[in-house]
Amino acid sequence: MQRMTFGELSFAVDGAALRHIRFAGVEALRGIALLSRDRDWGTITPEVRETAPLRFAMTFRNGDARLEAELAITCSDSTLTLEATGTVTGAFETNRTGFTLLHPAHVAGCRARVTHSDGTVEATQFPELIAPWQPMMDITVLEHEADGLRTICHLEGDTFEMEDQRQWGDASFKTYNRPLALPWPYRLDPGSRFHQRVTVRFERLGAPAQARERPNMRQAVFPDTALLLNAWDAPQVTALPIPAQRLLCHVDTNRDPAPQIAALAALQARLPAPIYDLELVCAFAKPPEVELSQIADLLTSTGFQPDSTLVCPSVDRQSTPPGSDWPDCPPLDDIHRIARSLFPRNGGGMVSFFPELNRKRPPMELLDFAGHGLCPIVHAADDLHVMETLETIPHITRSARAILGDRGYRIGPCTIAMRHNPYGARTIPNPDGAHVPMADDDPRHRSAFGAAYAIGLATALAPAGVTVWTPAEMTGPRGLHPDWPITQALTLLAGLAGQQVHAAEIAHGLARLHVGTTEILANLTEGPNTGLPAYGWTSAHNPI
Repeated sequence: MQRMTFGELSFAVDGAALRHIRFAGVEALRGIALLSRDRDWGTITPEVRETAPLRFAMTFRNGDARLEAELAITCSDSTLTLEATGTVTGAFETNRTGFTLLHPAHVAGCRARVTHSDGTVEATQFPELIAPWQPMMDITVLEHEADGLRTICHLEGDTFEMEDQRQWGDASFKTYNRPLALPWPYRLDPGSRFHQRVTVRFERLGAPAQARERPNMRQAVFPDTALLLNAWDAPQVTALPIPAQRLLCHVDTNRDPAPQIAALAALQARLPAPIYDLELVCAFAKPPEVELSQIADLLTSTGFQPDSTLVCPSVDRQSTPPGSDWPDCPPLDDIHRIARSLFPRNGGGMVSFFPELNRKRPPMELLDFAGHGLCPIVHAADDLHVMETLETIPHITRSARAILGDRGYRIGPCTIAMRHNPYGARTIPNPDGAHVPMADDDPRHRSAFGAAYAIGLATALAPAGVTVWTPAEMTGPRGLHPDWPITQALTLLAGLAGQQVHAAEIAHGLARLHVGTTEILANLTEGPNTGLPAYGWTSAHNPI
């Protein structure tokens, strides 16, 4: 990346995208990019060639179709303009193609004004708690104030709206083109012309920067560590790779549950030490009282004794975006009322991610706990983006706690790679070991980067009152191996369960976690940081 400065305006150029756009030292926008998504919401990586300073030729290929675009970026001391023009060859199928603007997560709660396509102006604000649906719609001009700066964005070429990207882990709100209520995927017709423009203007307000709220550590304890185990992998398990307190055992009734539960029972008989929890994904091809009773009978007949059972309808593994019809599903109240009568410690929530929990909230009065997963490569997968998602963890946990109340809160699995894609028909293949959004295998999990990310995630979660976190699987590409750095890091972190959190902070690319008498430092950047190597970490035993 190259940092460029024009008077008080500065930004980094990453390929043809702009990142960390600052004016007078204030980060006004996290990024602006010309992007395209395929029918599974996978990112179509363009071929990029710089034809002149801040001029780029971009080719997006989707099957036999392509979009050839020219991107021109111009700036002055207080104005930034990006203009894209292009032509389409073939029938270019896409869920979204156009400019995306990212507003940093720290503008949550800040005042904003939206000018709509009919010329009306609406006074609003960026939401404090994460919005399940779009907080701003039909945007032609978006103006917001934060940290003594007014940022005014003019958007041309399509209808824009905003979604609260914090719920996917992105440290931003996203303004994008083409409303989600319109049909997707859609096609850009052969020979059609593409044209969009974004103009951003900056004004000083002279107001002081707002102080950031610091978490209260006085009653925080470090959560239990769990590992995810798919039931069909249980026969090959002989020991735990780390001293985890719990095993999160996944059973899916879209496959015959009898051999799955029998395999878990056999594992529990030969490896009784960890606490076993059941993650039960139910097809509900039969009425809930029938399907859940059959599972309860299998638990009894096989002798498998999970400490808790989280029930999630299979259809809720997939996201229901704005404008889409909700799939057929028995009411959650009925499901959990039945589960409560059959299983000890009844849990709910989503086996996918926070957006699904936020949009379809469980009946907490019937639950002992609820949870959701995390994945940092939903929308982007470069190193900087993955580490920036840690900024969003406090936003997610505060918003989740507003839903869960005083019930138990569990998070996981929370691996870099994605075990299941709620937004498309598949996870994205990654045979070359690249940095690919929505991939089910990411090589960084097995490197020092994976260890540093796990420590950063533990640091971000530590103040949040989470009771269980699941940072890895037992087997497979998201599993653990004795030679992988993440295994050593999670061995240390698992040993902190139940101890008091004294400090947990991430600043300037450094994670600092102090739990009990153990202090851990992790460098979350490529550059040097307090003497640590890139993505390196260290620990010390510090009596209090």
